[in-house]
Amino acid sequence: HCLDLFSSTVGCMLVKTKRGMPGEAGYGEPEDPLSIMKRCFLVTIIIAIAGFALLCRCFLNVAHAPDAWKWFAACGAVGIICAYFFVIITQYYTDYEYNKVQSIAEASVTGAATNIIAGLAVGMESTGLPVILISCSLVASYNFGCASGVASKENESVAGLFGTAVATMGMLSTAAFVLTMSSFGPIADNAGGIVEMSQQAEHVRVITDKLDAVGNVTKANTKGFSVGSAALACFLLFSAFLDEVSIYSKEEFKVVDIAVPEVFVGGLCGSMLVFLFSSWAMQAVGRTAQEVVIEVRKQFRERPGIMDYSEKPDYYRCVAIVAKSGLREMVKPGLLAVLSPIAIGVTFRLFGQYKGQPLLGCQVLASFLMFATATGIMMALFLNNAGGAWDNAKKYVETGKHGGKGSDTHKAVVVGDTVGDPCKDTAGPSVHVLMKLLSTVVMVLTPLFVAPARPLDAGLAAMPR
Repeated sequence: HCLDLFSSTVGCMLVKTKRGMPGEAGYGEPEDPLSIMKRCFLVTIIIAIAGFALLCRCFLNVAHAPDAWKWFAACGAVGIICAYFFVIITQYYTDYEYNKVQSIAEASVTGAATNIIAGLAVGMESTGLPVILISCSLVASYNFGCASGVASKENESVAGLFGTAVATMGMLSTAAFVLTMSSFGPIADNAGGIVEMSQQAEHVRVITDKLDAVGNVTKANTKGFSVGSAALACFLLFSAFLDEVSIYSKEEFKVVDIAVPEVFVGGLCGSMLVFLFSSWAMQAVGRTAQEVVIEVRKQFRERPGIMDYSEKPDYYRCVAIVAKSGLREMVKPGLLAVLSPIAIGVTFRLFGQYKGQPLLGCQVLASFLMFATATGIMMALFLNNAGGAWDNAKKYVETGKHGGKGSDTHKAVVVGDTVGDPCKDTAGPSVHVLMKLLSTVVMVLTPLFVAPARPLDAGLAAMPR
């Protein structure tokens, strides 16, 4: 983490634009803000890779495996490079400089329905490259760890898991810079709101719109980065769960057979949970949005001077509605995430105890975790990237393309943006939390899911009467 702070600080200090203001003599074309950030992020990555190699040389240099530190430095480099490619892939699917977002804007010429169809298609497609990237990073870091030679052939998997852990830490060694880019998004968004409310000149709004569009990309970058790190971390937590079950049950627990009906059912429940959780998060946004719309319409009726700026709206009421609803509405999804693994684990533990299979509950829960993690990765990527693409399609039209502001195309992209906001700002980020929360709950409560070694009816028969 000290390496993260150092490398990210250097990268942030290098973020600079040309002197002067656009429009001044000799200024030239304004540089793309995202290009500046990517260039500085690349500097951060180079520093992080060099620093990570140095740390591995100092702390992971063991006598019986003199080349181990090189393999673990390679694991760290895999994680760091994975983070950079996430930024590139996310930009391709959410930046209006590329054809994916432009295709959504073009589809909006024929109405809101085709806008939604195009946005859904882009969001679904955007899951492909990140999953391939995560898969390559996971396999590479695991095998680099195995090749390090720090463990015997029998315990090679332990070294592989450690290599994956090192890759995860490598990915997080640029987290401060990524989080800084994420913070840029809402700051630029609110700056645009202030410019509009204060009735600044149009050229000022053009600048803030560009910054806002870049902010949408950087926010999506952070969410993609979170999905990648969560995927690597959940793999480690899953492996730790298997080891913990082995410790408590005194039996080796390394294989989960999804051909067993109960285990397959656990997997189905894990996939279903992600969709149900996302649905409840979306419904929470919908209900709260209805309350805000009703309040805004009420204020327009009661204070007609709002439209000509002769009266101020009651901001407090809208902020209070959103704040209270945000806390109240997420209680149900939160309870679902915490209680679901407990209910499934305990239910199938009792069922397995009755059948004489003491580890059935753990097998079902392992399948539940595997399917929930895999589905959660896809769902989070889809929601995050689709929402960002819809938002920037609106920004693209507002630059004057396809009729610009006020056109029928603009009305269609506004609908798409409205659909995309709960996807990228609520449901998508919540799925990241869900993935890690499920693994954490299962890890903490593992003893609850390990049944005694004898069947339930045999145990009852042995009890004194």
